[in-house]
Order: sequence, then structure tokens, then C-alpha cells
Amino acid sequence: MHIRLIRTLLFGLVALSMSAASLAQIGVAITIGPPPLPVYEQPLCPDDGYLWTPGYWAYDNDVSDYYWVPGTWVMAPEIGFLWTPAYWGWGGDGFVFYDGYWGPHIGFYGGVNYGFGYFGVGFEGGRWDNGHFFYNRAVSNVNITNIHNVYNTTVINNNVSHVSYNGGSGGIRARPTPEEEAAARDRHVPPVAVQTQHAQAARANPQQRASANMGKPGVAATPRPGDFNDRSAVPAKEVGAPYTPANRGGSQGRPENNAVQPSAAVHPHDLPALTPTAPNTGNPKLDKKYQQQQQKQITKQQQERDKLQQQQDQEHLDLDKQKANDAQKQQVEQKHQQQTQQLQQKHQQQTQQLQQKQQPANRESPKR
Repeated sequence: MHIRLIRTLLFGLVALSMSAASLAQIGVAITIGPPPLPVYEQPLCPDDGYLWTPGYWAYDNDVSDYYWVPGTWVMAPEIGFLWTPAYWGWGGDGFVFYDGYWGPHIGFYGGVNYGFGYFGVGFEGGRWDNGHFFYNRAVSNVNITNIHNVYNTTVINNNVSHVSYNGGSGGIRARPTPEEEAAARDRHVPPVAVQTQHAQAARANPQQRASANMGKPGVAATPRPGDFNDRSAVPAKEVGAPYTPANRGGSQGRPENNAVQPSAAVHPHDLPALTPTAPNTGNPKLDKKYQQQQQKQITKQQQERDKLQQQQDQEHLDLDKQKANDAQKQQVEQKHQQQTQQLQQKHQQQTQQLQQKQQPANRESPKR
């Protein structure tokens, strides 16, 4: 009995640890990024204590398509808790979805500008004070006749991007701040039941799919979770940027055999890691010499990657200082992609040349 009880407790601990890990990242890697964020208005806050949770693009593997989960007002699960939105991030060989969560501080959400107080870092739509949530009317749609705990602080938002993902080709280049890293270690609560049901309803509605609405969903936001048919539900006013779904127009975005192809790397840190190969010529001396040459080459190639990455990071900072528009940013990203591909081709040629030098030794039969 004691052994069975211990096994049961251990299983419970493993299950809990797996559940906690799943809050941080959903293991769905997609090679084509989500559409730009649509432009829409915020519905009126339904009542005191509701917090805004912005809309986002989720992905349905069953239909291989993104779908829009409308922004909505949700009651906080605990006094003092705030909502950190979900976001998509480039994981090296595909886009990975990071789910949102409740916690005492706002964490990292990819630098994505969701609007209505979520302008890429933190939250400007309201704050907790003595157990009550106070709304900033400068960015939150609140009826002061019913809700009196309000204030008005102007927020200067220089982030005009509608890009919906971090990293990868054309993605946002934001990194977590020390405060956001600290927030990630706080106690978190996953999306509450009504949020999960809200997302499931969006998934079940074919009109919310990107291939159907072309990036302009008919229900962009709702006053409460699941209120898709409410007269106060808000449609998108316009798309954030032109969007063509990958599953339209024949094989666009996919080869004929439907095999997923990786997106071309835009920056050196998007490239696969440089890894040595283990030679086996039968001659330990030759193998050791090749390994030393290979390691020397990899070290130099990594230094060249780091140098180019630093150069491109500086150009991103310069663009931010100049308040460049989306067209200028896209032009620079295209240049960065070309630079990265040229460097990758150069390194591939160097690796092939080193391998060719080793080939004659590989063809020699070991002496007996």
C-alpha cells in the first residue's frame, strides 16, 4: 500500500510539472507566420472588475489555417492579477505559440502591439489600487456612469506595427526586459475556463479562419467571452496589412507534395547551429587533424555570424530612433535576409571544401 501511494504521489507531481511547463509554450511549429493584426475598436467594458484581453491569431492543425480569437473583457481570477497576452515566436525552424497567463506582473509578449494599453511592453490600460482595478480612460473604453474607478493618463505610443509575431522573417525584434524575465518567474494562472471556451468557439467558426476572412475577421472583439452574436460584438474595420493565406492559390507557401518547407533565415541567429561531424576514416591521426580543422572553421564562422548579427541589431536600433515606417523596415529586413543568405552560402562552401580535402583519406583502405 505504501509503495502504491508513493507511486501515485510521484505520478501526480510529474503531471503537475508537465501541466506547468505547458503554460509557457504550446508545441505547435508552423513555418508560415500568422497574418497581421486587424484594426478594430474596443467594446465597452461590461462591468467593474473586467480586464481587457486582446485578440490574437491561433492555429488549427485540423484545417491547416490560422483563426482569429476575438479580444474580450474577462474577470480577473484573483485581485491584483493582470493578463499577459499570448504571442507567436520564431523557434529556429518554425513559429511556436506561447499561451497567455494571469499573474501579478505583465510578462513578455513578444513586443507585439495589440493596442488598448498593450503596446509591446507592459500594460497602460489600468492598474490595481487597494483591491480595486482602476481604468485608464485614455486607452480603455469605459462608461463612467457605471464605473467610477477611472483615471486619465495620456499614453504616447510610437509602435504602429501590426506584425503579430516575434522573430523570423519580418518579425518583431524585441527581447525580454529584466522586469519581464522576473515576471516569468512569478506564480501564474492559465487562461480561465471562459477564455478557453471563447477560443474553442472561435476555432469552431469557419468565418474566423484567415483563409475565409483574409485577415479581416467578422468578429474581432466581444464585450464578454463567447458573445459572438451579441449586438455589441465588433467586426474588424480593416486588415493590418495585405494578407494572402498560404492555402489559397494552389501550392502557394507549400510545395506540390504538401511537405512543409522551412522559411529562409532573415538574421544569423535564425540559422541552424553550427555542429561538427565525426569523421571515421580508420586513421585516428587523420580523424583528429580533421576535427581540429573543423572546430577552427566553426569558431571563425560563428564569429562572423555574431559580427553580422551585431551589425543588423544596430540597424534595428537606428530604425527605431528614426521612427521608420513599415516600408522602410521591410526594405532593411530584405537586405538583412540577403546578407544572411550570402553568409550562409559562403560558410557552406567552406565546409564543403574542407570535406573534399578529407575525401581522399576516406577512400583509402586502412592498413592491416
